[in-house]
Amino acid sequence: MHRSPKILAFSLLFCAIPAVSLPQVAAPPDRQVVVTVDDLPVGAAQFMSGQEITDMTTRLVATLKAQQVPAVGFVNEGKLYLRPGEVDARIAALSQWLDAGLELGNHTFGHTGLNRVSLKDWEEDVVRGETVTRLLLAQHKMKLRFFRHPYLDVGRDLQTRRDAEAFLTSRGYHIAPVTLDPWDWAFAPLYDEARKRGDAALQQKITASFLAHCADMFAYDEKLSRELFGYEPPQILLLHGSNLEAEHIGEVLDLLRKRGYHFVRLDSALTDFAYSTPNDFFGEEGPGWLEQWAVTRGRIPQGEPPFPLEMQKLRQTLLPPPSAPAPAVP
Repeated sequence: MHRSPKILAFSLLFCAIPAVSLPQVAAPPDRQVVVTVDDLPVGAAQFMSGQEITDMTTRLVATLKAQQVPAVGFVNEGKLYLRPGEVDARIAALSQWLDAGLELGNHTFGHTGLNRVSLKDWEEDVVRGETVTRLLLAQHKMKLRFFRHPYLDVGRDLQTRRDAEAFLTSRGYHIAPVTLDPWDWAFAPLYDEARKRGDAALQQKITASFLAHCADMFAYDEKLSRELFGYEPPQILLLHGSNLEAEHIGEVLDLLRKRGYHFVRLDSALTDFAYSTPNDFFGEEGPGWLEQWAVTRGRIPQGEPPFPLEMQKLRQTLLPPPSAPAPAVP
């Protein structure tokens, strides 16, 4: 079939019009992250009733389960005994994690930092922190696999670090590193105080500051990862059991998704090359693993976002002076 002259002319004119290129929207990087939650059943266990802990746990676990996010919660079993008569309720809160298909790990009995006691005392606190957690895991046909250092203290000297690592290995543990730490533990008591006062505007302000700090810390750690390894290994996020997370962890998960993250299991992440690279860090303070790897390589990381000044001032004015914690009941 032949085209008419008019149709042919129109076709030639159309072909002569330059194509308009649409703006290219860059896809977010393909990233992986593990969610871990420390200080279970709850960080502020000395200030919360069994019912409050149950309510907090229900909200936190429900979000993780609904969004199909695998997570490991790390337990301080000493927090189970802070209020006589509420032990069963606090243990039941731990069971909620396992009932939801999540996992539990050991964070020592009394949140005991390796840099604050002798190695022997620390080892005893690790073993003491296994009793209930092992039993609960066994009831769900699971084993206790993971350990998280309180305060991220890995030892004041390299020999102590290596001895502690050998001890943990002998008990079947894999150490859970941390590469993303948005300091939610510092925001959580501010949020609790605003919540107790019924100050919704202040709660919103604290939450907004926390989420902004999350974004800043994630960007910093992603950049440091690329500088150290040439790529971004699966990140391991440190959060804490708190009302702040129970009510806003969904927003943290949304922020991670917008940055291209999808959620993976801890055992899967630990198979990445980065987690088998040399780490000879030791010192009085325990930084995250990215900083530890940097120091091992002779680098001093620079540019970590500071805790927001406004929140620092709020901690000074809103929170009571620290007092001695209530003794744990054996």
